[in-house]
Amino acid sequence: MKEITIVEFTSNLGLKEPQTGKEPGVNRLPDWLWKHNLHKAITPKNIVRLDPPRYSNIKDSQTTILNADSLVTYAREQAYLINNLISANKFPFVLGGDCSILLGTAMALKQKGNYGLFYLDGHTDFMDVSLSETGGTGGMIASIVTGNGHEKLTNILNLSPYIKEENLWCVGNREYDDEYENEIRKSSAVYLSLKELRKQGIKNSVQSFLLEVESKKLDGFWLHIDVDVLNDSVMPCVDSRTPDGLTYDEFNELTSYLFQSQKLSGLEIAILDPDLDETGEYTKEFVANITSTFNQNFNN
Repeated sequence: MKEITIVEFTSNLGLKEPQTGKEPGVNRLPDWLWKHNLHKAITPKNIVRLDPPRYSNIKDSQTTILNADSLVTYAREQAYLINNLISANKFPFVLGGDCSILLGTAMALKQKGNYGLFYLDGHTDFMDVSLSETGGTGGMIASIVTGNGHEKLTNILNLSPYIKEENLWCVGNREYDDEYENEIRKSSAVYLSLKELRKQGIKNSVQSFLLEVESKKLDGFWLHIDVDVLNDSVMPCVDSRTPDGLTYDEFNELTSYLFQSQKLSGLEIAILDPDLDETGEYTKEFVANITSTFNQNFNN
């Protein structure tokens, strides 16, 4: 079994301000998860933290993206850290942060070889900047890491695409809007909305992904978990709430199959905002579910 390193990426650079003058609180998620005993339950060999540059709510004039230059600087540092961990045969268990934390990790994966991405999220995050009202990278990061968008972000260190578009599986979206969904539909990525995931069945869907990883002889795959993939009734403390979502039974079944795979190279958890869970009740339930499922299934 690979040694686990918890990596704390305390970044909110990919989100807009929830209100004027207030930063998104998701940068405090690693400390919040520590408070609710995630680190203790996972029992990592090491814990490392990388703090981002200062947050700004001003859009970059070149890309119309928030914090574009800071994201590039941070991604280079992230890539160096993740690359070193994978090279040392460690398992990065990454705690965000918002979804833009994927940028540096995806760069590291490209540096190491040819990897798949299982993008488990209540949204596709496969949106062109022209459709974004906020300029937040979090809402378009799956598109960016597969080489779509301004090269300031898509081609750092001349690595574009970090993940081949056909090696992206985008799973769990429930924002059912043709204009929004058409971006991923017209790509070469595999797209399974929440409806389609349930229609095909969780086990069948994940097995199809894992078979593809093997048949393509990929070097491994990365698991992205945006907690807003969960049902709004059990995870309302996110920046973009949507009705429905995976129950914990569904979530635990799905992740259990992925955790068992020897091809799983690392994972990240994003978007849970401590400011939106003042009592910690939703965080406690999340920690209990994900740590139990991970510990029971990781590389087993």
